[in-house]
Amino acid sequence: MTTVIDTGLLDDVKRFGAADVSACFSCGNCTAICPLADNAGQFPRRIIRYAQVGMKEELVSAKELWTCYHCGLCSQTCPTKADPGGFMAAARRYAIASYDKSRLARVLYTRPVLGSVIAALLALVFGLFFYSAHGPAPAGQLRLFDFVPEPLIHYTGLAVMVVVAVAGIAGIVTMAVRIARVQGVTWQLLLGSREARARTGRALWTTIGAEVLGQRRYRADCAEPQAAEPLWRRRWLVHAATMYGFLGLLAATLADYGLALIGVRKTGAPVPVWYPTRLLGTIAGLALMYGVTVFIINRIRKVNEAARESAPSDWLLLALLWLTGLTGFLLELGLYVPHGTAFGYWVLLAHVSVAMDLILLAPFMKLAHAMYRPVALFFYELAAGQGTRAS
Repeated sequence: MTTVIDTGLLDDVKRFGAADVSACFSCGNCTAICPLADNAGQFPRRIIRYAQVGMKEELVSAKELWTCYHCGLCSQTCPTKADPGGFMAAARRYAIASYDKSRLARVLYTRPVLGSVIAALLALVFGLFFYSAHGPAPAGQLRLFDFVPEPLIHYTGLAVMVVVAVAGIAGIVTMAVRIARVQGVTWQLLLGSREARARTGRALWTTIGAEVLGQRRYRADCAEPQAAEPLWRRRWLVHAATMYGFLGLLAATLADYGLALIGVRKTGAPVPVWYPTRLLGTIAGLALMYGVTVFIINRIRKVNEAARESAPSDWLLLALLWLTGLTGFLLELGLYVPHGTAFGYWVLLAHVSVAMDLILLAPFMKLAHAMYRPVALFFYELAAGQGTRAS
């Protein structure tokens, strides 16, 4: 493959929050200290060199870019203070923007004030849209969907999910094609024989089961950098609580709508706390609020290397997640406490507006890691099955 040199690559990556890694002289300390690097996957050193010499395609197509969980050991021990861990985080933001054809991700990452304005305006537009169709606000008992029709929320949510799905699939395909081209992965290699299909199946299982759901490498291989922290603040646990909390809330919402669709339970009707969908939503909501709150505290106190420098886009995501969780709990509270109608209807508007905003922006923010990291890990495990992990 012909290598095209982009002389402005390093300066461009710096706009995404990267430290000045021009101080790096490729001593290899970062690779040696990294608990996730192996003899073939030489990162962060390899990724830094791609940026330094202008190898843009190799940078955004490097599967090792996504195997880093920013434990900070490399930055703590770098002899020139080049902050390779911070650079890897910025390079992932750059890669997300490269996969996004709309350029919205680039705006959110490199123009934080404008990005925040866009997020606030989207939430306001959603709020005004739902309010424009509002009905009566009955007193006495909170009747949420008398105020804002349930079908309006449902179909708006579907439209948002379609947009997110299209953007997400486009980004994933772009990424997968680039990595496959660099790695020489073809359909024949993936599915062309029984052995190939077995190898592909093992890579998928390891990626989804062990890495994404079980967080094996993050939890086990990165254990030493987290060992000094109390259990409640260990990054793998906080990350898992946030991820499973978000997915649990999504599952509870979908299940709640499904039950309403088949006539088992009317959406929004009060039920006991042990009712399955409410119990799932409550547990997931608590997990999400715990995870996001600890992330926020860690960043304020700068308790570890990953929290030392926070991009504005990270704060925007945390704010949207926290507001979504908070308004969700306030909404549940309004259904059960006396005089819940005094605030419940307005909390509903805030909740659906922020939640729609969060979901719509998900493919363009750090939540996009949930899409892109599994793809990179799949190629990493596939290469391991072939004995060719190097980029």
